[in-house]
Amino acid sequence: MLLLGASATASEAPAAVAPAISASIDLEISGLRSEKGNVLVCLSANPKYFPDCSEDKQARKLKVSAGKAEAIQIADVKPGTYAVALVHDENANGKMDLRLFLPREGFGFSRNPKIGMGPPKFKSAQFTIGTDDARYAVRMKYIL
Repeated sequence: MLLLGASATASEAPAAVAPAISASIDLEISGLRSEKGNVLVCLSANPKYFPDCSEDKQARKLKVSAGKAEAIQIADVKPGTYAVALVHDENANGKMDLRLFLPREGFGFSRNPKIGMGPPKFKSAQFTIGTDDARYAVRMKYIL
C-alpha cells in the first residue's frame, strides 16, 4: 500500500519545465559613415530570401537607430544555420536605395564576405548557432 501511495504521488507531481533552447547573437557593427537614419537587420535561415528578406516570413527583422547601432543583439535564436544582412538606411525610408543598380547606402553581411558583382550568396555569409551565445563583427561597406 505504501508503494502504491508513493507512485501515485510521484505521477501527480508537476512535470519539470524544459529550459528554452535558444541563444543570442551579438553583432558588433563598424564602419558606419554617419549616425543618420537606421540600420536594418535581417537574420534569415532561408537562402532563397537572402540578402533581401522582405518576403521571408520566418526572418527576424530589426530596425535600430544608426546612432545606437554599434552593438545589436538578436535574442532568442533557435539553433540552426543563418546569415545576417544589414543596410544603413540613412534616409530612413525602410529600404536600400540604388543608383544605376549600385547601392547608395551602406551594407554589411555576417562573416564579411568579399563583394563582387552583386550581393554575396547565403553560403558565404552563413554561420551555425547552437545554444551558446555568439558574437560576430560586421564591417559596413559603401560604394557611392
